[in-house]
Amino acid sequence: MNTADQYLKAIYLAQRIEDGPASTGTLADLLEVSPASVNEMIGKLEERELVDHEKYKGASLTDDGLERAHNALQTYCIIERFLANVLEVEEFRDEARALESVIDDTVADRLDTIIDRPDQCPDCFDPEADCCELLEVGGRAD
Repeated sequence: MNTADQYLKAIYLAQRIEDGPASTGTLADLLEVSPASVNEMIGKLEERELVDHEKYKGASLTDDGLERAHNALQTYCIIERFLANVLEVEEFRDEARALESVIDDTVADRLDTIIDRPDQCPDCFDPEADCCELLEVGGRAD
């Protein structure tokens, strides 16, 4: 997953949180970057027709952007659940964030066979809790 995919994932989650276009401030908070960085990337994503941006309203994913965001979030969920449920890594969220930009689709697909991903993934991801609803931490759902 590359940086663009991380932004698309964040826009997808922010749209779910805000029930509408993703604001620059929310995206900056989710990605832990400056609002200027968010604006720059949104411009690039808009040029690639992955995002529609309306000044003072926010960013919305196009159909192509939505598909890529969905795939990026699914990959993140796979990594997070593998780290927490299989490897029992305590700091799984930090590790998942670090790994999501370097794990390719082939590795994610192989990890997916280990975690037994449910059909509703990634819609099982709760943006408010910032984790998959099916995540098991310490033998229970988080």
